[in-house]
Amino acid sequence: MSSSHKKKSGWQKWSRVLNIVFFILVPIFLFLLIKNTDWQEVGEAFHKLEWSRLALCLAIATASYFVYGCYDLLARKYSGHKLPTHQVLSVAAICYAFTLNLSFWVGGLALRFRLYSRLGLDAATITKIFSFSALTNWLGYLILAGSIFSLKLLDLPPNWKIGETGLQVIGILLLLVAAIYIGACRFAKRRSWKIRSHKILLPEFRIALIQACLAITNWSLMSLLIFVLLPEDVTYPTVMGILLISGIAGVITHIPAGLGVLESIFVAMLQHQFPQGVILAAIIGYRLVYFLIPLAVAGISYFVMESRAKKMGRKTIPNAATT
Repeated sequence: MSSSHKKKSGWQKWSRVLNIVFFILVPIFLFLLIKNTDWQEVGEAFHKLEWSRLALCLAIATASYFVYGCYDLLARKYSGHKLPTHQVLSVAAICYAFTLNLSFWVGGLALRFRLYSRLGLDAATITKIFSFSALTNWLGYLILAGSIFSLKLLDLPPNWKIGETGLQVIGILLLLVAAIYIGACRFAKRRSWKIRSHKILLPEFRIALIQACLAITNWSLMSLLIFVLLPEDVTYPTVMGILLISGIAGVITHIPAGLGVLESIFVAMLQHQFPQGVILAAIIGYRLVYFLIPLAVAGISYFVMESRAKKMGRKTIPNAATT
């Protein structure tokens, strides 16, 4: 057995162990959270939210979904297909809502393949689109999380202060990874690699910068939505830092919509400032505005698009071919 195969099997083993641990711990934490929460307090806090604040949150969510749609528009330039802008934005928004609620494999991958293939794109082009979109998303994550952690902008609970240095080191490493990618896009002489039958093409420097700007904007809008729902005493960088931590925790656990993970982390890191009910009311509001309402709209849009996709695909196939 080769060393690379041993490393791979070893990683797969530890990955399974970590997933099992998270699947055991998260339900326990969620149960304790539900058991120890004053739900009357949650209801009162939720009812105190003004309609104007909820309207602002809907506007922020709409802006965020549009920005995410621009990931796929930028991927159109990268991959060279010619689908119309409105179709690309529609597919991206639908897939994003399903990804947030049902996992990356359902929304980000399977549904993207389904819709884009119905619109006339081949598998190689679709692969470029979803891999480029995922890379864009995590590039923004690296830059934002790296900045917040390395500059110590996250207001940690008193008993967590001991971890500031470790978090700062992680932040510096995240920024380094992002800098390597952007630097490679600017200075690398070799621009493409072939792995099996897939050709990996390094984007232009300008495209990499746009990737970073789009993803930073999207993560910032998501954080802003929660910030608007929480009391004014919390700082925006702290909300963003907690969201970024819960984001990676949700990916590790593979739990759809990060259910229980987001709530547990926000409660753990903000309970020294606010009652649990106030925090949970904000997160419930966030889930309603950013997850559930868009999922309902995306579900209807998917069925409409599915019914029209074949007809649209016949029209756009001549124009959808890669250049």
